[in-house]
Amino acid sequence: MSSLLLPRRRLLCMAAAGAGAGLLAGCNALSNREGFLDVLSVAEPLNRNVQRFLSGDRLVREYPASMISPTFRPNGTISPQTPEYLALKAQGFAGYQLRLRGLVERPMEFTLDALRALPARTQITRHDCVEGWSVIGQWTGVPLAQLLGLSGIKPAAKYAVFHCFDDLSSNGGRYYESIDLRDALHPQTIAAYALNGAPLPIANGAPLRMRIERKLGYKQSKYVHTIELVDSYAQFAGGKGGFWEDQGYDWYGGI
Repeated sequence: MSSLLLPRRRLLCMAAAGAGAGLLAGCNALSNREGFLDVLSVAEPLNRNVQRFLSGDRLVREYPASMISPTFRPNGTISPQTPEYLALKAQGFAGYQLRLRGLVERPMEFTLDALRALPARTQITRHDCVEGWSVIGQWTGVPLAQLLGLSGIKPAAKYAVFHCFDDLSSNGGRYYESIDLRDALHPQTIAAYALNGAPLPIANGAPLRMRIERKLGYKQSKYVHTIELVDSYAQFAGGKGGFWEDQGYDWYGGI
């Protein structure tokens, strides 16, 4: 979740760079042509389907504790300054509640204590950033499938939208992200409240963040306060399904 993340046209041209200056120049010219990004948008569902065909619903690799990185590098917002977040921070997040809303049978709220009392999953996984760096950490949290099971999923639901406390653009908006239900129900998709055996640090998303292990780093929402099930994400912000997606990034973001 960094301002250095690369939009689709630059990612494509970076790939072309390895093939020679001629192809790179052609890529730059093509990426600036009207309608080029529309073509990429049409191609993205095909890319998503190919990735899923190859990977199925497999688990990503989990690592031994000996491979945990000494420091889990934070990215994007590291200290939200929105009024609602600062008020919770001043209370040590005692008043925090995770809300489940939208196309659910039973809207619910969970305090941090309530979340910690639920059956948890701990996993040691690698965080891959589009910027080119990776880090390994141990996450503990509640599987999202378990929370959605408690709340009940209405038949019309297709996506989970994560609403966050941080205002990354500093324009009064709030960060958001989304995934489809297939990824939401994956066993390694968790609402994480601990990192490396300790409460989640603020820089890494306290009090709660998502770990969606089959996704790139910008899909891992921090400072989450509401999970909303919807049939479409078009009504949120720029309509592309996430803060970075509204600026031209790939919605699927799979690894």
